[in-house]
Amino acid sequence: MTVYWCEYAWLPGGVASAVRIDVDGSRISSVTADVPREGVVLNGLTLPGFANGHSHAFHRALRGRTQHERGTFWTWRERMYTLASRLDPDSYYRLARGVYAEMVMAGYTSVGEFHYLHHAPGGTRYGDPNEMSAALVRAASDAGIRITLLDTCYLSGGFGRELDEYQARFGDGDAHAWAERARSFVPQGNARVGAAVHSVRAVPAEQLPVVAEWARERPLHVHLSEQRAENAECLSHYGRTPTALLDEVGVLGASTVAVHATHLTGSDIGLLADSRTRACFCPTTERDLGDGIGPARELLDAGVGLALGSDSNAVVDAFEETRALELNERLASQSRGRFSVAELMAAATDHDAIGWGEVGGLEAGAAADLVTVDLGSVRTAGIEPSGAVFAASAADVVHVMIDGRRVVTGRAHELIESPESVLAKEIEALWHR
Repeated sequence: MTVYWCEYAWLPGGVASAVRIDVDGSRISSVTADVPREGVVLNGLTLPGFANGHSHAFHRALRGRTQHERGTFWTWRERMYTLASRLDPDSYYRLARGVYAEMVMAGYTSVGEFHYLHHAPGGTRYGDPNEMSAALVRAASDAGIRITLLDTCYLSGGFGRELDEYQARFGDGDAHAWAERARSFVPQGNARVGAAVHSVRAVPAEQLPVVAEWARERPLHVHLSEQRAENAECLSHYGRTPTALLDEVGVLGASTVAVHATHLTGSDIGLLADSRTRACFCPTTERDLGDGIGPARELLDAGVGLALGSDSNAVVDAFEETRALELNERLASQSRGRFSVAELMAAATDHDAIGWGEVGGLEAGAAADLVTVDLGSVRTAGIEPSGAVFAASAADVVHVMIDGRRVVTGRAHELIESPESVLAKEIEALWHR
């Protein structure tokens, strides 16, 4: 057993001082506040690990390369497809390895990877049909982060449209073939497999129940109402909103997470609440793509649990993502104090949304994930410890432990030397291929 003494720690009841955390292997065995200093000292504020509920690792290569372009989500998507066409299992492994290292250094200890780059360009299967999945799991293992591989069903290029030349590598033909391939992937180590419906435009209604049935008690994620154009097309094609369609065919439920949930009707919100579906907001991506501001407060008030994700990884900063939930609400409502800090932290540490219910709290029996934040940086000097959510950044994360294993020490990654060099080298290679 190892004893850690935290100057401050975020416990289930809020911030406490002089906290002793006993770690036995990969688990926390006891937590006691207001005790004398002993053991390994962690100065600053120690938090449970952040959960990245929604990631597309390969989008990280778009950061800083599309900001000058005018347009919409749909024009940005064309650049994203070009990038996707250049990845193979080896290059994706190298890129994701750097991306996941960046996440850990930002305080994330689990990631839900919404994965649809299944096959080779043109749709030809690799010898191992899950080779791209294996590359992501290996990258996460190397970076020290636990992963839920959300194997994504993607069958059509839009309502009533075939997959185009870029999308062909995403598809498996039909949902039964997708399920057969997904079922055959059994990862080792700190990895689990969940399922995803890319969107109602990418999976025809008659195929959706197959995905839902395969997922059962696994996490099941779906992009929902991110764009008004998708809502309008869905109404035209099916005569109902995307939320109503998903409810009708059995996709919504306690293990389901609606990603973005931006443009919802009051009835949509009611359906999500009644089915106990969560909503995962990705504020930095939603603002980057000009998606809009979703009804986060209204959803939470209705009983819809909230989670957070970095999505396109245009920003990888758990603090920025968390406070954006509140700050976006302030812009939309023109009032302050829309969420309590406890509500924000609950969303930021919801590992259960990606199938890791044993993670996310500093309490006996929980996984030993400890993220320690500097309270004396130029950003955090003088703040109250609970104010770190609004003041700190990824640069203030000093130490990160995952399952009792130190992965970041003194802001340096213990397992990957110079993650920034890894990222720079691979991203340059991709764009000059």
